[in-house]
Amino acid sequence: MFDTMKYEEVLPSWPSDGKHILASYDEDTILVYQAYKPEIGEPSISNQRLCGPGLKLERMSWIKPNFLWMMYRSGWGTKKQQETTLGIRISRSFFDEILAAAVASSFRASPYDDNDAWRSAMQASDVRLQWDPDHDPFGAKVNRRAIQLGLRGEVWRRFIEEETLEILDLTGFVDEQRRRLERHGVGSIHVPSERVYVPGSADALENVGLDLL
Repeated sequence: MFDTMKYEEVLPSWPSDGKHILASYDEDTILVYQAYKPEIGEPSISNQRLCGPGLKLERMSWIKPNFLWMMYRSGWGTKKQQETTLGIRISRSFFDEILAAAVASSFRASPYDDNDAWRSAMQASDVRLQWDPDHDPFGAKVNRRAIQLGLRGEVWRRFIEEETLEILDLTGFVDEQRRRLERHGVGSIHVPSERVYVPGSADALENVGLDLL
């Protein structure tokens, strides 16, 4: 399971701007989110491993540790082929490994001075990094940046076959909070209890360019 809080109660604890990883985590694990069509989401929940028709190892897939960023992307579970929301628990050590291997998906967002060096690094890495504007429950942009990570190749295979510790079905929770938001506004909704995540790995911390509090 996972802990939740009223959105209006947890909001003051979040930074208002800067690049921060907001996530639900404990001493050893962290929760990341993905949204799939039911043909993938439902067997993945039953088998506790990502599976189902249409799930492809050869394609890049994106994970998001920030719940509201996932809700913005999936339209609170209403967008086609994103109706099933999964919370996937992985170890913090594996998540930090992903962060340390990430390469920015655009040259302008990368620390490289040379475009060729960035392209070489991007081709060699199985992880893409994007910092995008975070969003409030209604989908409006905020000044804070949210991270999403694209996985492919060996890292994506490990995520599916070796590193998934638990898959939570959050579809009912998402549906309930969407209805509350539509009927009663932000004061009525709950979200996962997320706080600023700081990697335990110095390589991960430096690589993704976090703004420390």
